[in-house]
Parts: sequence; structure tokens; C-alpha cells
Amino acid sequence: MEEIITMKKATMMIEGMHCASCASHVEKSLTKMGGVKNIRVNVLMKKGYADCEDQVTETDIKQAVKKAGYTATQITFEKA
Repeated sequence: MEEIITMKKATMMIEGMHCASCASHVEKSLTKMGGVKNIRVNVLMKKGYADCEDQVTETDIKQAVKKAGYTATQITFEKA
């Protein structure tokens, strides 16, 4: 029997980004953490969006963004 994975949509503000390269670093770091798909980072709006598995937490996202050298704030989740 196949396990059903519940997804949620994450929206976050990302502080410290200045260019497309910054956004790319954030996207790569979020991808490496696992359980996160369809990552989109808008450097002009300083926002990030992702589809996350239910076990992904606000702390997980903050840590992944921090590893890229930036700060994630105002993280919100809504059911997908």
C-alpha cells in the first residue's frame, strides 16, 4: 500500500537578497532539505514560495535559508 503524502504551501519573506544569484542560492538550499518542491523565489518581492510535505516545519525552512546566507521571516503555511 502506498503512503499518501499531504502537502502544504509555504510563503516566506527572505531578507538579504539583492540579485538573481541570491534567489538561486536560496532555491538550491531549500531543494537540498528534502520534502520541498516547486520552489519559487522572487528577489524583487523578497518572497519565497514552496510546496512542502506536512513534516516540514518553520524551523526547517529558516535553517535552510540561513545555510544559504539569508534570513527567512513571516513563514506561513496553508493546506494545498
